[in-house]
Amino acid sequence: MGDVVSSHLDESRREMIAARTRAAMKDFGDVYQQQYAVALFNSVRFDIEGGGGPQSQLLHRKDPLSGRSIFSGGLFQYLEENHKWRNRFVSVPNSYTINLYESKTAHERGLQPKVTIDCAGYKALTSMEEYVELIDASLPDVKAKVGSNPFIKCVTPYPLILWHPYARHHYFCVMTEKEQKKWHAVLQDCVRHRNNGLSEESIVQTPAFIDAIRRHRQAQGHYGTWDMMCGEPPQILANLVMETLHPELRNAIGPRLKGKMQQKQRNWMLISDAVYRQVLSQTGGHYRALIEDCEIKKVPLDARLRTDMDQIISSKQHVSSKIRALVLPKVEQLLQTSIQPYISSILEALMEPTSRGFAEVRDIFFKELVEVSKNSLNGGGKEKLGEHMERLSMLAFHPVKMQSCYEKVEQLNLEGLQQRFCVASPSVFIGRAQILMREQMDNAVYTFEQLLNQSLEAKGQDDMCKNIQRCQDRVLKKYDYDSSTVRKKFFREALLQIIIPYMLQQLSPSCSPELPRFKELIFEDFSQFLLVENMFEEVVLQSVSTDIMMAVKEAAVQRRHNLYRDSIILSNSDPSLLALGEQVDWAAKFGGDEPEGSLDGGGVDGRASEKRRKQVVSMIQLDEVPLPYESCMEVPGVEVIPEEGPEMSKGKEDDHRENDGDLDSPLKSPDKVGEIRGLINPVVEMVVPKSEESQSDKTNETKPGPGTITMEDGTQEDVTHVTTTVEDAPKKTTQHKTSSQTIVQQLLGSKKQEAGEEQQEAAVEDTVQEVEVAVQEKQIQRISDVPAEELESPKPKLSAATDDSSHGDSGFQSPASAGLDGRELQPIRNTLNGEDNVISVEDLQVDLV
Repeated sequence: MGDVVSSHLDESRREMIAARTRAAMKDFGDVYQQQYAVALFNSVRFDIEGGGGPQSQLLHRKDPLSGRSIFSGGLFQYLEENHKWRNRFVSVPNSYTINLYESKTAHERGLQPKVTIDCAGYKALTSMEEYVELIDASLPDVKAKVGSNPFIKCVTPYPLILWHPYARHHYFCVMTEKEQKKWHAVLQDCVRHRNNGLSEESIVQTPAFIDAIRRHRQAQGHYGTWDMMCGEPPQILANLVMETLHPELRNAIGPRLKGKMQQKQRNWMLISDAVYRQVLSQTGGHYRALIEDCEIKKVPLDARLRTDMDQIISSKQHVSSKIRALVLPKVEQLLQTSIQPYISSILEALMEPTSRGFAEVRDIFFKELVEVSKNSLNGGGKEKLGEHMERLSMLAFHPVKMQSCYEKVEQLNLEGLQQRFCVASPSVFIGRAQILMREQMDNAVYTFEQLLNQSLEAKGQDDMCKNIQRCQDRVLKKYDYDSSTVRKKFFREALLQIIIPYMLQQLSPSCSPELPRFKELIFEDFSQFLLVENMFEEVVLQSVSTDIMMAVKEAAVQRRHNLYRDSIILSNSDPSLLALGEQVDWAAKFGGDEPEGSLDGGGVDGRASEKRRKQVVSMIQLDEVPLPYESCMEVPGVEVIPEEGPEMSKGKEDDHRENDGDLDSPLKSPDKVGEIRGLINPVVEMVVPKSEESQSDKTNETKPGPGTITMEDGTQEDVTHVTTTVEDAPKKTTQHKTSSQTIVQQLLGSKKQEAGEEQQEAAVEDTVQEVEVAVQEKQIQRISDVPAEELESPKPKLSAATDDSSHGDSGFQSPASAGLDGRELQPIRNTLNGEDNVISVEDLQVDLV
């Protein structure tokens, strides 16, 4: 790849590119310095005279994404170096840049990302067909045949492509359609945020930069909106240079490209990216030097303006009146024939999709508040409320939840009006409307948070649902008013951006040659602040502003799209809102976990602390779909865990059997799915003997058995299923029966190990004697009760009864049965170590001799 770039971009051509960039920046710098003085004049005049539109009813927070990250997860990236796909961990911080890491571990360690993508000027695509169309347009003479394969092949049917007209393209793919939709929403939000790179807080630099760009393009014959007004000033300047340089290089290099069609397209993209990076590095340096120079001159200019403001304003009014007298007849004729018939249709095309988008914002906000109210009604508690409020606070910056709002505005279509009014595409207005929708959503959420917090501090948590409902109604009323105000301002600005370039293009050929003579009417000391070209544009703007204002006002009077009339001004019913504190930390307020963003961590450039930030978008959870390692689902399901082979499993079972008796061995983590399930649902085996009659109708079966069982340690465990297993065991004869002395010794075996040898032997002897005496007495008593006829008969064998309900063939009951003479047997006691524990006679088997 390097050979292709170096062969077509040799030293002479690179020097030519640098010279063209320097020339363009010099021309732009001269225009910018002129517009900087004009913007400074307008700013100082506004400070002195005041003014402005209606006051916003909703509150605005300064840094809503502090301590937050947008999204992170895994996807496949196509590497052009080796033409292979690799799995990458992607992190999107609150700056909306895309950072790609080798793995999640590299991100957590704070290592440098492999690639950092600034999405300004990009388009997020989800199909190869869209991408092929854009690629064909980049090289008009080299087009793909219908049905031909692109030069890259995705490993999955769900691609994600970042396309740029000049810079390098980036290719990704994911495993499922659900992932693709979520990632596409995130990428679109990154593009939307990075495109909005000009800060509105810079009340001098930003207007000066916008006017300088517009006048520079008009000098080259480019009127109307510009799609590449994207990103920060150095990026916009690079796009400005490439607007004229790129077609020239394409015509010079394109015919010399060799290889197949796909190879030519690939090589041209690499060459274009190399040129763009060279131009961007130059424009960045020139712009920083230009800003420093203007800031140095700002202080003396500001002092002169404040001293001579009245004279400067009078001089401007005088010159403007002269210019108006010259151009007004031509302007009125143009308005009547080419502007006024189209204003209503343009306005309607703007209002319909934009108003649907703002209505969708209101609906989503309302649904989220309903969920919060349900939590309070269902007794979710303050911890649950804290979780809901934490999610609600980031609703405006959740690209997936806001996607439906953005899609409403994307339906904006100016077809039939674009060519007439020099509108390249409606993307400029769509992007601006989406930014306004996000701001209004965040303002509504922030106002609701402040009102609810204020209500909780004053009234406590009693009647939580009523407090939420009361705050909700107040915020929705404020949102409706602010939404109408913001939309009307947006419609007026959009109409001016569509109409004014067209009017300037039509009037400039006849009016521009007459403008230089008006410079003689301006004092030399005021010439920096009063430019005849700017005053000419202001006259044109004022002439059409009346018609635009009337069109928007008529739509508001008719209450179309829920617009309020300008005469409707809400009184500030919440004066205490202005005195409210900073953003509420709901997790800390309701005893939740410590915010992750508050934790400090080391690492390179503080990246270790970034990974602890709260994430706005949750991870993707997929069911029954195995994803690649470190994909959007971080923890694999049980079905993804591999099973061991039969031989390995058998060996591990033998090891477990050997270690069962070792109580001192540490507990080991389960290695198999069966062991994991055994821990979740333990199985307890119990032997329950039954008589022959009760066993005759029993079979092996499993039945649900709800209930509890008491374990050896005294804990209660739930019983879900009972499995019955019937086994035939041979009857034991008297020869196989255990003597009473052996039984007692087994019962007391564990006690012998704890007590002294002397006490143990004494206790055992006493117990044995008591058992023998009790057995002999019962035997004598039973024999005395038997008739003589039975005594003379042969003595039958006694069965080994193990249950009090079982009988032998002779009709005799075992001594373990209930009392034969109607009296209760004396219990056998264990007096070891001074304890008086009762030993159940049911646990003993006694042989009668």
